Amino acid sequence: MDLATIIGLIGGGFCIVLSIITSGGSIMGVFDIPSIFCTVGGSYFSLYLCAPLKQCLGLMKVVNRINKTYDYGEKKIVQNMVALSEKARREGILALEDGLDDIEDPFMRSGLRLVVDGTDGQVIRTIMENDMNQSEARHMSWIGIVNQWAGFAPGFGMMGTVIGLIGMLKNMEDKSAIGPNMAVALITTLYGSLMANWLLGPAAQKLLGQNADEMKTKEMIIEGVLAIQAGENPRIMAQKLLTYLEPAVRKAIEADVLKD
Repeated sequence: MDLATIIGLIGGGFCIVLSIITSGGSIMGVFDIPSIFCTVGGSYFSLYLCAPLKQCLGLMKVVNRINKTYDYGEKKIVQNMVALSEKARREGILALEDGLDDIEDPFMRSGLRLVVDGTDGQVIRTIMENDMNQSEARHMSWIGIVNQWAGFAPGFGMMGTVIGLIGMLKNMEDKSAIGPNMAVALITTLYGSLMANWLLGPAAQKLLGQNADEMKTKEMIIEGVLAIQAGENPRIMAQKLLTYLEPAVRKAIEADVLKD
């Protein structure tokens, strides 16, 4: 579980509840079933008008990624790349074929297989970068749908408010009901704002961060694979790859990978 997501959900929810109570309201006072249908349901089903069915149905699974932490194994990748580079310089490129199936990262494994097959370095770069770009395009497509949902929610909140006001204006004879009816009408605006600014908007930003981390790891793998293909000195390659790591992680392994 991603502790930051839990803190954000619980902390944000607590602050919202506290503001409702301290302002003299009640939790049940801001809970309205018709408003939920209009704002949550309406904004969600509007996605079906602008996105393929597969994406709409799989959206919740994608959003659920914010509840998980992902370790892309950059530290292990650097160590493996250096070890493979040293092996290739000692025994030749073809010696790498023996351990290819043991490499966990499929992107790294496919790149090294191209190296073993004797593929030209520029062709390897083109293939791997295209793979990376297509992967990022898929991620951005999903993130775009989440952002669209975040954009639709406030609009449906205002729509629900207008619907509530229309109903209130049609029943102006009962003066005592105007205040409560106005409050209910405004609840949909609250729901739309919460969806956009507390849930969906932040979720899209966290997904963007996860995508950036994964793409950085893929870039690092491409640099390592090309260095091995070019027969580059393992120490020089290690220095290149270490630049992709955070300072604390870099310091923990640089003595090992930069050994003479």
